[in-house]
Amino acid sequence: MSKVYWKGSALLAPVPSVMVSCGTAERANIITIGWCGVVSTRPPRVYISVRPERHSHGIIKESGEFVINLTPSSLVEVCDYVGTVTGKKVDKVKKTGLTMIPSREVAAPSIENSPLSLECKVCDVYSYGSHDMFVADVVAVSVDEELLDEKGKLRLDRSNLLVFAHGEYFALGKKLGPIGISVKDKKKGKKAKVRPKGKDTK
Repeated sequence: MSKVYWKGSALLAPVPSVMVSCGTAERANIITIGWCGVVSTRPPRVYISVRPERHSHGIIKESGEFVINLTPSSLVEVCDYVGTVTGKKVDKVKKTGLTMIPSREVAAPSIENSPLSLECKVCDVYSYGSHDMFVADVVAVSVDEELLDEKGKLRLDRSNLLVFAHGEYFALGKKLGPIGISVKDKKKGKKAKVRPKGKDTK
């Protein structure tokens, strides 16, 4: 197929659309973050990138803590709202009706409406153009019990998570398979399907 080339742009998609809570239980704020991800698994370390002009930026920089709350697609309008209005003028918790609960290891509260929350403590801050990257250690994780199967395995696919792609929100689609799907059939003596359909891969 033919390609059209554009100048460099941050068109990586899809990305998580998470609600990050910060501040304290008495004065909590929430911001929607799309630029976030995993830095390391050992130690468990993640990052969020925030524009310096955002209200939450100052709160996180001063406190050194935040909570990443995964967003179910049922909360798409709430997620959009907390990312659109500023906490300088609006009490987003009161306005949205989200339920805040105490976190175990950080002062910033977690969002009870979220299926999974990662409590984070900032270890580094890097300035990269339009955003500052807060790199943080995940010091605790809270998970809805209903997402655990009878063996205690996390079934995050049941939470119908929200993702963001180039200005639009989407709900995650159907499960296609686990990690290792490309070699699973090979172990059973079957030929793995590792080539694109309809493509000449010689």
